[in-house]
Amino acid sequence: MSKTIPVRKNDYIDVEFEDLTHDGAGVAKVDGYPIFVPGGLPGEKATVKVIKTNKGYGFGRLIELLERSHFRIDVEESDAHKYGGCQLQHISYDAQLKYKENQVRQVLARIGKLGDVKVHPILGMENPWHYRNKAQVPVGEKDGKLIAGFFKPRTHEIVDTNESLIQLPEINEAIQTVKEICSELGIQAYQEEEHKGVLRHIMARYGQQTGELMVVIITRTADIPLKNELIEKIVARLPKVKSIVHNVNSKRTNVILGEKTKVLWGSEVIYDYIGNVKFAISALSFYQVNPVQTKVLYDKALEYAGLTGEESVIDAYCGIGTISLFLAQKAKKVFGVEVVPEAIEDARRNAELNEIFNVEFAVGEAETVIPKWYKEGNEADVLVVDPPRKGCDEELLQTIIEMKPKKVVYVSCNPATLARDLRILEDGGYKTIEVQPVDMFPQTTHVEICVLLLKK
Repeated sequence: MSKTIPVRKNDYIDVEFEDLTHDGAGVAKVDGYPIFVPGGLPGEKATVKVIKTNKGYGFGRLIELLERSHFRIDVEESDAHKYGGCQLQHISYDAQLKYKENQVRQVLARIGKLGDVKVHPILGMENPWHYRNKAQVPVGEKDGKLIAGFFKPRTHEIVDTNESLIQLPEINEAIQTVKEICSELGIQAYQEEEHKGVLRHIMARYGQQTGELMVVIITRTADIPLKNELIEKIVARLPKVKSIVHNVNSKRTNVILGEKTKVLWGSEVIYDYIGNVKFAISALSFYQVNPVQTKVLYDKALEYAGLTGEESVIDAYCGIGTISLFLAQKAKKVFGVEVVPEAIEDARRNAELNEIFNVEFAVGEAETVIPKWYKEGNEADVLVVDPPRKGCDEELLQTIIEMKPKKVVYVSCNPATLARDLRILEDGGYKTIEVQPVDMFPQTTHVEICVLLLKK
């Protein structure tokens, strides 16, 4: 007989939270039935409104806290806090770090059956606020003025926001200033329902080490009204701006950037450094949003690779060459592979920029290119993987097992797919030696992880 659900939609119930989900919601149980409530913390008691019930679990909204956790910190109840994607900002930073570290341990044990592996304490930030070097915000209209900020969850309603607490001050200022200038010039916002209007998004990118700013105006139309006045005002009010770019996206789509991009003023790229490696960043480049912690992560990858200058290294999923160029400083030769052709163009340009000549980049899927290299006799002493959230392709994992590199350094942004892939590599003859979590995105639930595996 199926068990009845002990609560109904719109019920008000008093609960005690006992855990957090992987996306930071509090978990309470009513007669063994879990209810997930954003904002709840373990140990807290609260009144909750049930907003949805499924067969195995329900969702609730926090109505009133009856007992507070000593890990809770008071945050100003602004829209930026509510909708800005900072799921953990109400938790003290030490507790955030502990939560992420525990999450990594639990997932490795549960999915990877790696309960005894050495997990080091997570590496956090000295200042866990104002770290993001890029923002792209949707633009709308309200009471005849332009607004820009975040979408309310599960809607396309824009919440006007003056600042985000995880973006660099220069990014916040750039977005605000461009919004105000466009409003002054009467440039209309894009209207999604009617597919009318001009301005869809404003993007800003900032080189933290160089102080260079890029502004990208994304429109539905091929032309920007009062373009020259717009450029003049941006240059006058944002002294750090080095590049103003126009991107045209004329399609009915949720994708932010369109296919046509042209420079309106200044340079096509801005520059930044991670450690002593210089990177050229265009409007479309993938570049890490937190270079400070990226260096911490890459230093760890380099340490795990243990290069002496004699090794051949393969970097699967190399992107614009960030890890490859770090490794090339200590390796004999590095081969990087990436499926996005523009990223490989950026990687080659970055290698040239830094006069690093012992790297070679190829366009293609790692699971196709690396087996081809292997057949051609390009064997790797060290293989580095930094895959997207879905983890490594199964073919690539099988190729690694066949190639038998002495070391595999696995960089991951998703503990669950990491644990799954580590299990496959363990069963294929590798031993997981140590795991280093890094807090790349404070105030959010995301965590980066660097893992060293050795051939058994």
